[in-house]
Order: sequence, then C-alpha cells, then structure tokens
Amino acid sequence: MDPDQVWQVIDAQRRSLADLLDNLSDDQWRQPSLCAGWTVRDVAAHLTLQQIGLGAAIAMLARWRGSLDRTIQDVACRRAAALTDEQIIAQIRGMVGSRRHNIGVTYLETLTDILVHGQDIAVALGLRHDVPSHAAAVAASRVLSMRWPRPLPSIRKVTGLRLVATDMPWSVGRGPEVRAPMGVLLLVCAGRLAGLSELTGPGAGELVARLSAPA
Repeated sequence: MDPDQVWQVIDAQRRSLADLLDNLSDDQWRQPSLCAGWTVRDVAAHLTLQQIGLGAAIAMLARWRGSLDRTIQDVACRRAAALTDEQIIAQIRGMVGSRRHNIGVTYLETLTDILVHGQDIAVALGLRHDVPSHAAAVAASRVLSMRWPRPLPSIRKVTGLRLVATDMPWSVGRGPEVRAPMGVLLLVCAGRLAGLSELTGPGAGELVARLSAPA
C-alpha cells in the first residue's frame, strides 16, 4: 500500500468507528476494552489524540508517569473525563481527510492505532467493525519491524514462530506455524487475547500459552 492508500483506509476506519460510537449506550461506553485497564471511553478518547502538535506533546510529557505507556494512559483517561460522548465522536470524525500524524511517529503508527483500537472497542462489545486484511497486514508488518516507538512486549512472544494469514498471502517468522485470519494476527502482534480460539497450526498452542501467561 502506498501512503495515499493507507490514509484512505485510516479515513474509512475513522468514519466507521465514529458511526459505531454514535450508537453506544452509556453502559457500553463504560465497558472494559481489549486494551487492559482501559475502558471503551478511554480508548475512544485516546484516538482523538492522533494528531497532537509539539506543544501538546510537551505538555503530555510534563505529566510523566514513569513510563510512556502509563503516561499515555493517564492522558487518555483525562481526555475521556474532559469530553462528552458527542465531542469524542465529533473529533474522531473531524480528522477524516487530514494527513497529519503525531510527532515522532509515521502514518503507519496512525494506521495501526486506528485498526487495533477500533477492534479494542468493537470486539470487547461484541460488535462488528470490519478491518481490511491488506491494511491489517501492513500494520502487523510495521508492528513486528519497528524499533521506535519501542517494540511491544508481545513481539517477544511471537519470536520463534511462523505467523501465516489464512485469508491473504502474508507470512512472517520461522518456526512452527500459527495460522489465522489477518485481522486476528494483527491483534496477536499487538498483544491482544481476543481471537486466540481462531489460531490453528502446530505452533498455536505454544503461542496461546505465551500470550496467556502472566506478565
């Protein structure tokens, strides 16, 4: 995918996620997401921060919480508390057409964020929010290869296994095969436990055990 195609997917995902959020009940906004320790509202609020500028980034780092992950979560929770449902939805929808991304990352991180966090919300609520397989493959390849931002802890857990998509020609790694639809493999690479029942192949049991083990 070229950059323009990636941004087209990002725009489509923002629109469809905003439409999904439009129909949530108050209780659904408060439900836990797939992202451990984050509610649906926290994740949605986090997505409104995909285009913050230098000043906002500096202000975020000024509230350092000992690690980047904890700092990002703190900012997301504060954002969630400050905005109404309608404001969160409007800000996500309002980014459609923009080609900005956060300082220090690329548009591929923006793609990964909207794909994974959209599933963090939808799957946790038992709702359908389709992810294009070709875009999931681009995001998964980026997650597995990136050195900055710091690689996710889940990357170590897929080491020594070969991930193979069942719905498109994509594979990576060496070792016993783990097969699943591309969208599921993206969530696996991002450390999410949803979809583990869809993993098949000789390496599936080992990967499930690794991902399910306490941190």
